[in-house]
Amino acid sequence: MTAVPADCALYTTCIASEFVKQLFDCNVAGNAQSISPPLTIDVPTMLACQHLAQVLADAYSNPIQLDLDMIRYNEALHKRSTGMVATHEDSLLEKFPHGQERLLEKPSVILDSAGRIILWYLPDAISPWIQAEMEDTTIGMGSLLMKSMTSGLDTQWRTFPGNFHVSDRCQLTPGCINLAPCWFMQGREPHGLPPANGFTPEVSATLKGKGGPKIIISMQRAALLALAALRVMHPKLYWALVATHIKLARWAVERGLSDMSTCLQFWASVFNCAAVICNRQCPLHRDPSSTSEGFDVMSSVGHYCNGLMTLSNLSIRLQYNSGTMVGCSGHFVRHGVTYTGDRIVWAWFICDSLQNFVGTPRPSYTTYMGVD
Repeated sequence: MTAVPADCALYTTCIASEFVKQLFDCNVAGNAQSISPPLTIDVPTMLACQHLAQVLADAYSNPIQLDLDMIRYNEALHKRSTGMVATHEDSLLEKFPHGQERLLEKPSVILDSAGRIILWYLPDAISPWIQAEMEDTTIGMGSLLMKSMTSGLDTQWRTFPGNFHVSDRCQLTPGCINLAPCWFMQGREPHGLPPANGFTPEVSATLKGKGGPKIIISMQRAALLALAALRVMHPKLYWALVATHIKLARWAVERGLSDMSTCLQFWASVFNCAAVICNRQCPLHRDPSSTSEGFDVMSSVGHYCNGLMTLSNLSIRLQYNSGTMVGCSGHFVRHGVTYTGDRIVWAWFICDSLQNFVGTPRPSYTTYMGVD
């Protein structure tokens, strides 16, 4: 285990994550033992953690195993696949045919043929008051969201205006922004060991300036919940990312990068980045920046109905109501979402190049019986 400095927001988050893990273990074992909540978290956060632990346990008790080998599928998957090249997706489907599509509505864990965990499905995992806090925080990001949409080609679908719609509730601003206390700018991300005199990480443009720490602080509770889920979902990845965060914080201090150091101090998650997305239609796609062995965590909230997440290469659809959390590799799982109304997504993800930058080994797949 890596010791987290007590003056970092991550310190409290890690304590809460261990609380969730202990509760999860008791719930799975059917043990009625009372777990004392840590004194460092307030009552609403404690209740949110207890609820999350129960949903995680419910999912773990409902495994769904597929006739699909993650390793063989990953070997056939192009490493920079966007999921939008029909010929490649057709080729994958021919090599890895799937059965009849099914709809999931209850908490579940989806496994491959060897017991590796592909995805955690956690409906109603996010407490209502945290959902409301996420919505209020997103409303406060309106100016950043407004600037995010481009006038470029529809192939740049993530920020293409035609994929967004105006809110029925005038407070929400459609858009998509990335927030990162430390990352490589797009186009400068190394795929391999970075040269000594090459590009180095920096604070994302959305967090530069005096307003950055305020935005980060407003996201801390939702960050805590996503990280606590990861502590259960993928323990090895969790601890690897804790080590990466601490190494990056030390590097920023040694380089005298005060803005980055401050952002990392307030950043309450080990996920390197968060995407905040408001009222965007989401076609079937893959996230090429994700690793197939790791997990991203997507949290969906808002005033919408008919929410469905399609996992096309798994032949599964998820009922995707407000308050749902999904953990999976956005690269391995080809996914898309449809809905009606106002929907906000906070997607917590990992820049593997940062782990590479500080020399943190990449963890392997997590397994069903290995969640301990």
